[in-house]
Amino acid sequence: MSSENMTNEIESSKVQSFTVKFINPEAVIEKIDIPNGSVVADFGCGSGYFSLPIAKKIGEQGVVYSLDILPQSLETVASQAKTAGLTNIVTKRVNLEKAGGSRLPDASCDWVIMKDMLFQNTNKKVILEEGRRVLKDGGRILLIEWNLEDASIGPNKSLRISKEALTELIQQTNLSVLQEVPVSNFHYGLILVK
Repeated sequence: MSSENMTNEIESSKVQSFTVKFINPEAVIEKIDIPNGSVVADFGCGSGYFSLPIAKKIGEQGVVYSLDILPQSLETVASQAKTAGLTNIVTKRVNLEKAGGSRLPDASCDWVIMKDMLFQNTNKKVILEEGRRVLKDGGRILLIEWNLEDASIGPNKSLRISKEALTELIQQTNLSVLQEVPVSNFHYGLILVK
């Protein structure tokens, strides 16, 4: 076998062994251990990608506040919750880029979920501060954002926020990074603690 064919065969085997891994919300939720009965705020909930599996996980004693600025997203979450028989999801139309924008009480949540939302907003620090405000002492934030390494899918690279820049913002809001959580080939995940 020529060295060129061998190189091609090696490159081909590298490509074949690469597994594309997208976010699996159930698997992520299992990694972060949200207890039964928790109060969770899903900031920028979208169509309920995390709200619905979290509502199942925390049971009827818990509550998920699905928060978004888009009414159609909230309608989708409410419809899916009804279809699934979930009565522990509360949808609210909010503007998280304003101080107090969630309209949730201070120190009322065990967890805040922020998946792929900071890159879409200008006032990232205000959103992080709002997450901190609604957390109980020792409460946690699951923060998932698009990484900079692979921009083959997702938003334009110029819209993404690097892990380093985000860590700096986190420190400015008196939150701490507790750990990194592997979530997908295209994202990074951080657990923050108040």
